[in-house]
Amino acid sequence: MGKVAVGAAVVCAAAVCAAAALVVRHRMINSRKWSRALSIVKEFEEKCGTPIGKLRQLGDAMDVEMHAGLASEGGSKLSMLISYVDNLPTGDEEGLFYALDLGGTNFRVLRVHLGGKEKGVIGQEFDEVSIPPHLMTGSSEGLFDFIAAALAKFVESEPEVFHPPSGKLRELGFTFSFPVKQTSISSGTLIKWTKGFSIEDTVGEDVVGELTKSLEKIGLNMRVAALVNDTIGTLAGGRFYDQDVIAAVILGTGTNAAYVERAHAIPKWKGLIPKSGDMVINMEWGNFRSSHLPLTGYDQDLDAESLNPGEQIFEKLLSGMYLGEIVRRVLLKMAEEAEFFGDTVPPKLKIPFILRTPDMSSIHHDTSPDLKVVGNKLRDILEISNTSLKTRKIVVELCDIVATRGARLAAAGILGILKKIGRDTVKAGEKQKSVIALDGGLFEHYTKFRVCLEETLKELLGDEAADTVVVKHANDGSGIGAALLAASHSQYLGVEES
Repeated sequence: MGKVAVGAAVVCAAAVCAAAALVVRHRMINSRKWSRALSIVKEFEEKCGTPIGKLRQLGDAMDVEMHAGLASEGGSKLSMLISYVDNLPTGDEEGLFYALDLGGTNFRVLRVHLGGKEKGVIGQEFDEVSIPPHLMTGSSEGLFDFIAAALAKFVESEPEVFHPPSGKLRELGFTFSFPVKQTSISSGTLIKWTKGFSIEDTVGEDVVGELTKSLEKIGLNMRVAALVNDTIGTLAGGRFYDQDVIAAVILGTGTNAAYVERAHAIPKWKGLIPKSGDMVINMEWGNFRSSHLPLTGYDQDLDAESLNPGEQIFEKLLSGMYLGEIVRRVLLKMAEEAEFFGDTVPPKLKIPFILRTPDMSSIHHDTSPDLKVVGNKLRDILEISNTSLKTRKIVVELCDIVATRGARLAAAGILGILKKIGRDTVKAGEKQKSVIALDGGLFEHYTKFRVCLEETLKELLGDEAADTVVVKHANDGSGIGAALLAASHSQYLGVEES
């Protein structure tokens, strides 16, 4: 072999070696990046840990905060609002009742025909009305005149057989899902608007009074018998169908809970003890805070950048508004620190709240062998294409970590309510059933979340007590529940009319 040939062979061999070295180095870099990505997930999982002992501590903390909130105004992060609902439906309610459900840019008007124990809800009709944007920032009179006109139009379709006799008012349950200081079963002053509303002259006013003025202006013989929020409506709806319902929990975009308390166990209650001896408490549990909550740096950053920093910490860990956002934040860190999705950080991944909880649920529930749904969601929402199967598996794992933590925390909250009213254990000779009515899209549609919540509650209670506690889906509580509360509180109208 000539010198040239030998030289060429040496150069060729060197090139091969260099290429091989590059491959090895590339693999080592990729391996390091993958290890970094996995360590981010592992650290996050550890911080999100909800061992059963910690959940029991949270249940105890919820119980303590409930006592404090009932003792005095401002005594706890839990407002423990007195709802003035002292009579829940018994199932005997009969007649025709109306409901108005105002909680966003649309409102619903409902007509519910009740037939007592034998027939239950005989029929219901509803209309949904969009509120013109200018009315959401205009005057109180403008908004309530518009609502009253929609109610009047809906009443026009009332069957003649149900027209009330002369002098008798139709009765309405008003679900008003904005912060209100309740002053009686049928009155409450607006603390502040949320959800895009900003009508200054309503703040500090009685919202029932504002609606009543508009009803009287057009001569509609209708009176608000009950002013409630959606959680209390869910409790009422649940109780109508099942007298063992003792609490209601909303798990949707936000979260809240309400339950039935003995009136004598409310130190801050200054009124006469109601005949029923009961009082429904609106907990506002989204604001629960405890040192035992498994908060991560991602949660603290989310809270700091939110519209209400330091508030609604419990809600930010377990409601539909935030679960997908927590997953996005972890994925962003993996993209930035471990090039999880390639050399550049996908621009869409930087957009807050782009990953919604329904999308997270679809990813979490993907059972296809190649996790096709996960791949499609990453492509369609975040514009991340050509993801590997192992990358998709990590994304699913993140969803599982976040959903599991949220569901287990919700179960701990329910345990706290059961502890407060002495339903977390079975007393000798008693087998009293306790039903929790649950509503909201997160509970209804996110199957893995729901199953985890139910299994965790059983684990926390133990076999004997778990046999006495039932979690039941109560659909559309806020609408029909308001009509039912108008029915169960129509006695107040009766007193005033006599």
